[in-house]
Parts: sequence; C-alpha cells; structure tokens
Amino acid sequence: MALEKSIIQHWRDTDIVLLGGSAGSFKLFYQIVKSIDPDINKAIVIVMHRKKNYFSEIEKLFSEHSRIYLKEIADKDVISKNAVYLAPANYHTLFENEGYFSLDVSEAVWYSKPSIDVTFESAADIYGERCAAILVSGANQDGAEGLLKIKSNGGLAIVQDPRDAEMAEMPQSAIDINAAGYILSTAQILELIRS
Repeated sequence: MALEKSIIQHWRDTDIVLLGGSAGSFKLFYQIVKSIDPDINKAIVIVMHRKKNYFSEIEKLFSEHSRIYLKEIADKDVISKNAVYLAPANYHTLFENEGYFSLDVSEAVWYSKPSIDVTFESAADIYGERCAAILVSGANQDGAEGLLKIKSNGGLAIVQDPRDAEMAEMPQSAIDINAAGYILSTAQILELIRS
C-alpha cells in the first residue's frame, strides 16, 4: 500500500529521526541502516535495548553495511545531519537545546538503560514537530509514552504494524494509548526511510 502524501511531507520536514526497539528489532534496524541515503539531511538516532558488551558487534556490522556516517553517542557530541547515532548501553540519551547529546546515568526505565521513553520525551521537548519517531518490535512497553509525547508535540509518530513485528508488545502498547499517528508495515517503513 502506497504511503499517504501527508506522512511523506511531514517526514521531509523533520530534522531528526528516532528509531526505538528491543527484542526482534535488530533485523529491521539493520535493513534501515543499509537503506539510508547519505544525503538524508536528518540525524538518525537508534535506541535499542541490548546487553552491555553487545554494542561493538552491532556498530561493526552496521558500519560495514552503511553508506552514511555512523557512531556510538558520547556525552556532549554535537548532533549533525547525515549521520546515524547509536545510543550507548548503561546511559539514557538526552538532547540539549544547543544541539548536543547528553548522557544520563539515572535509574533504568522499563528495566532498560538506554530507555526509549527517556530519549523520545527529550527529543519531543527540543524538536517538536521537526521530530519523527518509529517504534518497532519489542517485548515491553518502553517507548509508548515517549511516542505519545512526540505526537502531542506535533511530531511524526509511527509504529511498526504489530502483525509485522517479531515481538508485538512494544508497538501494540503505543497503539493502545493512541500514541501512533501512523501504523506502517515493515515495507512501508523502509519506503519512508528512502523517500
């Protein structure tokens, strides 16, 4: 099914894209990273639940198959367009007004650090309608409240169709609280990334 013109227009008007997922999200994030045009003119931030020492393999695999600059976020990194940033383990990733990331060591949310909710809510405050977020496969409710805040602040709030997700609970939780502006199939998500 073709994407609505309204979603494509809003997508083109965004400066930052957040991708949130947990169990079952790796394969889709890998496809997305491979698909991203190096001139996308957005910053892409991936927040994925993972074990502490799992990152190096993810970064290596993503980097080897990406056409765009990709790095793990460090505290006070400048946020640049045409780059993919990976939220590090054991920190919450936040945004600052000056166009920087900051890392926070407070308690885990939904047993997770990084928490998708924390990052989404921070981005909603800073970017408002210029923010897009896509919540995909996962086994808990992290990300639903954050996506609702993005939607409430005028941002583009997307969930993966739970029928397409390896683990349906995370996208379904967002749908249940009316946080999803759009529910897209995996194929539609990839089409949007390329548009």
